[in-house]
Amino acid sequence: MSNASLIKIKAILKTLLEQAIFIDEQNAKNKSFSLRKDNPIFSEDLFATNSDKISHYIHEIQLKTDELSHLMTLHKEQFSFARLALIEQQTSAVINAINANQSLNKASDQRLIAIRSKKYRKAAQSIMQTTQALHQKLAETHEFERRLQEMLNDKQGDLARATNAKKDKVTNDLLILHQRLGRCRQAISKIERQIEMTEKR
Repeated sequence: MSNASLIKIKAILKTLLEQAIFIDEQNAKNKSFSLRKDNPIFSEDLFATNSDKISHYIHEIQLKTDELSHLMTLHKEQFSFARLALIEQQTSAVINAINANQSLNKASDQRLIAIRSKKYRKAAQSIMQTTQALHQKLAETHEFERRLQEMLNDKQGDLARATNAKKDKVTNDLLILHQRLGRCRQAISKIERQIEMTEKR
């Protein structure tokens, strides 16, 4: 291991760092990156760093390269070769991550589209279910209105045939039915407005 090799490693890491900083900035602007955000890129077996930014891992490799330089100065060849092997392994992993970033973003974009599509489907399904329930309620309330109207007609017939002694009671029953019919029609108007508002969403 020569100083020339060490200089070459440092130059490679410098170039990788520039690429990584650019990628990290682009990822931060990418909405789909939120699916990968705050998750470490590499396992803790390979890097001590725990980050969603590639540049942070390159900083770790640069520190190890400085340690390698120090080990070489001390002529500790066994430690130097072990450190170099780790640097090569880490550098290779970072290069793969840089090359794979675009594909990962595409996959994240597709996942984000799928998640949004699922949310929209659920929202649409919820609106459909709400509308169906309201239409069902409207039909039931219309049926209740029809029965009240029939009862009202019957009571009006009873009133025409009622004796003076019973007229007060029948009149009171008629008043109660009129009130119930009025409330029923108010409910119908309210449900119709709810249906209209739901279908406009």
